[in-house]
Amino acid sequence: MSLLFIAVYTAWLASEILLNRFLRGSNTDQQQKDKGSLSFMWIIIIASIVVAGFIGHSTYRPIGGNAVRLAGLAVIILGMILRFAAVSQLGRLFTVMVTIREGHNIKKDGLYKYLRHPSYAGSLLSFIGYGLSMNNWLALIVVFVPVFLVFVYRMQIEEQVLMGQFGDEYVNYMKTTKRVIPWIY
Repeated sequence: MSLLFIAVYTAWLASEILLNRFLRGSNTDQQQKDKGSLSFMWIIIIASIVVAGFIGHSTYRPIGGNAVRLAGLAVIILGMILRFAAVSQLGRLFTVMVTIREGHNIKKDGLYKYLRHPSYAGSLLSFIGYGLSMNNWLALIVVFVPVFLVFVYRMQIEEQVLMGQFGDEYVNYMKTTKRVIPWIY
C-alpha cells in the first residue's frame, strides 16, 4: 500500500475520531435520544472496515484497473469534503449524539435544502471510496451495505426526535427533501 493510500485513510479516520470526540453535545442539551445508536454505529463501521480490508487483501475480485483504486481515494476525499461542509453549515447544532440543542431549528438552506442528512451522504461516499480503493467488488459490498443499513437506522432515530420536537414543520421538510441521495432517497 502506497503512502498516498495510507495518508488518505489516516486523514479520513482522524477526521471521524475528531468529530466524534469534540462534537458530542453538552449537558445543556434538551434531549438525548441516542438510544445507543452511536455505539452500535461505530461497532458496525469498525467491523465493516476491518472485514472489507481483509477481503480486499485476501481475495481477487477486481472492479477494474489501478485507476479504480485512485478514483476510490478521490471519492473518500469528496465524501470528507461533503461531510465537513454539512457539519459546518449546521454549525453549533451539529452533534454526533442524537439530541435537541437549546435554540434548535430546522436547517433548510445550503446542502440541507436538498438533503436531510448530507453529513451521512458524505460519509457514505467515503465508504464507497474505501471499497473502490481496494479495487474489490466484494469488499465494496461488505463495507457499504452494513454501514448504509446502520445509517438508515440512525437516520430513523434522528427523524423521530425531530418530528417529536418540530411536528408538522419537520414532516413538511421531509416531503421536500431526500435523506442522502438527491431526487432518489
